[in-house]
Amino acid sequence: MDNTIRIVICDDHAVVREGLRALIGTEKGLDIVGEAADGEQAVAAMRSLRPDVLLLDMVMPRMDGLEAIGAIKAEFPNARILVLTSFAEDDMVFPAIKAGALGYLLKDSSPEELIRAIRDVSRGEASLHPSIARRLILELSQPTTLPPTPEPLTERELDVLKLVARGFSNEDIANALVVSERTARGHVSSILSKLHLANRTQAALYALREGLASLTDAGDSI
Repeated sequence: MDNTIRIVICDDHAVVREGLRALIGTEKGLDIVGEAADGEQAVAAMRSLRPDVLLLDMVMPRMDGLEAIGAIKAEFPNARILVLTSFAEDDMVFPAIKAGALGYLLKDSSPEELIRAIRDVSRGEASLHPSIARRLILELSQPTTLPPTPEPLTERELDVLKLVARGFSNEDIANALVVSERTARGHVSSILSKLHLANRTQAALYALREGLASLTDAGDSI
């Protein structure tokens, strides 16, 4: 079985794309299958190449990263997007996560952090630069405008949420709780629905905000 992670790089700077290609190309199990220089090309690459992970910059001509995330998630709801950018401003970070990016990494991250983030995101797990994670937690600590859920989480759903916050995939959750992967996936979907959250990243951050997990528990995935 081929477990190679197929990656598309989207950045408007050719030197950045070349550097990423050189770095990622040295890693076993990772394969760069395409490149894009702006958001429009990223959307086209998703349609034609269907990569496992899209590595996406935020500031680009024609269509920026946020617009690209929205367009891609509308057409490919399960797309796994890892933002890699120099910009850590709140008006980029929060909308990107809300739009559906699973990861948000800064370009000053180490090569090891980048490779780990690619692998995490390919499994559907959250991967955030530590400074980004802390700022998102602070943002989530503000009073929410969402209506409270009429259905509280069940004890089993709380167990699942804690595992999501630790970066567990559906398969990992299933193994930990001795249930089927389908059951684990159903619990995650129910959690997202009840809490009015868009993705696992938001669920993990919710668990951190509510004290159900800590940054230490969450490890490198958060």
